[in-house]
Amino acid sequence: MPLTIPFKEFWPWLTEHPNCILRAGTPESVVYDDDDYYWRFAEEDTRTLLVQVMRGKRPVAEFFIEPSHIVSVQVGPGERGEYNFDLMTEIHGQLQVIYYFVLSHGLDEPVSSVEEPSQASGQLH
Repeated sequence: MPLTIPFKEFWPWLTEHPNCILRAGTPESVVYDDDDYYWRFAEEDTRTLLVQVMRGKRPVAEFFIEPSHIVSVQVGPGERGEYNFDLMTEIHGQLQVIYYFVLSHGLDEPVSSVEEPSQASGQLH
C-alpha cells in the first residue's frame, strides 16, 4: 500500500531534488530526463506552480500544477528501484493521478554523494 503525504510537504522536498528526477508527466504525456536537460521550478502566480525541463535557456517541456486541485501525493516503489510520486485529484468521488514524478530515491532514503563506479547513474544530487 502506498504512503500518502500532503502536497504541501512534497513540493518543497521535490524542488530540493531536481537532479534525482528520472521522468515526469501526466497520464497522457511523459518527459524523460537527459544529461542535457535540467528541471526548473517556479511559481507562475499565487495559485499556479510551474515545472519546466530546460536545455540551456530553452524550455523543452513545461506543465502547470494548481495545488488546490491536488488532494494528496501517493508514494510507492516503481520499476528497477525507482520511486513513484503520484499527484492525486478527486474526480466524481474517485481518486485519479493528475501528474506524476519518478525519482531515483524515496523520501527517507539517504542519497550517497559517492557512488560505486558500477552503480553510477549519471545523476547528480
